[in-house]
Amino acid sequence: MTSNARLIYTGCMNRGHKLSARDRRFFELVSRATFCNPFSDRRTELDLRIAECSPDTPYAERIDRVIANVAEEVRKLERADCADLRLYRGEDRYVVQNAFLFDVYHRVSDRLDELILREIASGHERRPLPFARDTLATLTGRGFSVPEAQRFFAMFYQVRRAFYFINHGLVGASPSMKRLRLHLWDDIFTHDIRWYEKYLWNRMEDFSTLLLGETGTGKGTAAAAIGRSGFIPYDAGKGCFTESFTQNFISINLSQYPEALIESELFGHRKGAFTGAIEHHQGIFARCSAHGSIFLDEIGDVSIPVQVKLLQVLQDRTFSPVGSHEKLRFNGRVIAATNKPLDDLRRRGLFRDDLFYRLCSDMIVVPPFRQRLGEDPAELDVMVAHVIRRIVGEASKELAVMVREAIGADLGAHYAWPGNVRELEQAVRGILLTSRYHGDRGAAAPAPEAGLINGIRDGVLTAHELVASYCALLYDRFGTYGEVARRTGLDRRTVKKHVQERRGAERTG
Repeated sequence: MTSNARLIYTGCMNRGHKLSARDRRFFELVSRATFCNPFSDRRTELDLRIAECSPDTPYAERIDRVIANVAEEVRKLERADCADLRLYRGEDRYVVQNAFLFDVYHRVSDRLDELILREIASGHERRPLPFARDTLATLTGRGFSVPEAQRFFAMFYQVRRAFYFINHGLVGASPSMKRLRLHLWDDIFTHDIRWYEKYLWNRMEDFSTLLLGETGTGKGTAAAAIGRSGFIPYDAGKGCFTESFTQNFISINLSQYPEALIESELFGHRKGAFTGAIEHHQGIFARCSAHGSIFLDEIGDVSIPVQVKLLQVLQDRTFSPVGSHEKLRFNGRVIAATNKPLDDLRRRGLFRDDLFYRLCSDMIVVPPFRQRLGEDPAELDVMVAHVIRRIVGEASKELAVMVREAIGADLGAHYAWPGNVRELEQAVRGILLTSRYHGDRGAAAPAPEAGLINGIRDGVLTAHELVASYCALLYDRFGTYGEVARRTGLDRRTVKKHVQERRGAERTG
């Protein structure tokens, strides 16, 4: 910097630099986009305005324009020696800060994607980051403190992981899948990432998530997207993150363990605690790191005594291995899932209310495949192509056409897919092997919503039957009377009456 430039810079530092009205409008748009859910319509609207392009512009081209336009505006500040937060006050400082974060994040996003793939391939090994030093230097050079730069760099990686696992793991263009991706992002970063960044980035272990949905819908994939996207600090001394995301997500299917072993798997045991305990065993709660998550799949299948112990972990954040009075601390986050209607289990005394209320900070419904196809029949083509890409490692139009034709010939247009996406994956494998898939003929009847749709079309339903059928359909899909009440605007008791009445009619019919 020349001596004249230093004088200008020092003068700006003393009196503050103000953005022009035009620059403020642009950086305000970028600031909103920085903290906007990337799977939302609002983010699309902001991108279109920043990119100055039409809605029919291809997605990749639109994003490239957004990144280029923001980078150019930041370069203008650099050329004017004004690319430093310390030059700005109030709202100007806030929007410029967010534009800097947006710009630096997109500078390193490809390298962070490469790191994700390397960590997936290498397991628990922590990977060095040669580009981290330059990234941190850029942030501190723009006025961020060293701790701020390190925290935002860690958030860059968190955001990139969340986008990668949600976008690549939960594909589909149906409205229900769009809502699912939107909801998963909010579960990781809250509905307003500004509050997450300010207050909650290191407090998310206080929030449990309950995933609901039928068997095979992808609850495990949704859980992994949440669990692999937690905040992991950056260790500047070692030049890498403190742990690999492949290490800090631990999954257990509770239905696969007998009652005698499940507590040992969850909480561990000490040598001699029971017959066969010939050495110490570390349970999943002990193995979970402070920044990690535990996924308790099929939680609706566990006994009341185990539920009591799980409740203690959630309330007190402590547990004891079997055969020990030692209190160990659990600092991770809990994600649970079930394919059973929890309202029924709670009413029958098979699932504790207090555990339910400890798990339901957020409840996410993973939609059944038949619902997705009912909303958008093209979802089948999207999913077939996705499964083939996973199996063979690349896109193959000819394989997709062959599989799609076989599904149409063998199953028809109204197959109910009782095994959901998991069944589709095996159907694709079966067709690749034998060219045929016969499916579950007992489930080949029209999907549950078909009766309601046909009744509306034919004009044979009374208003009472219409409401009762709709409530029963939503209850099958979402699993709780409370969620049905929220979606229909009815009170919970009315919903319960409608569902039970409809179930009685189905049994007698």
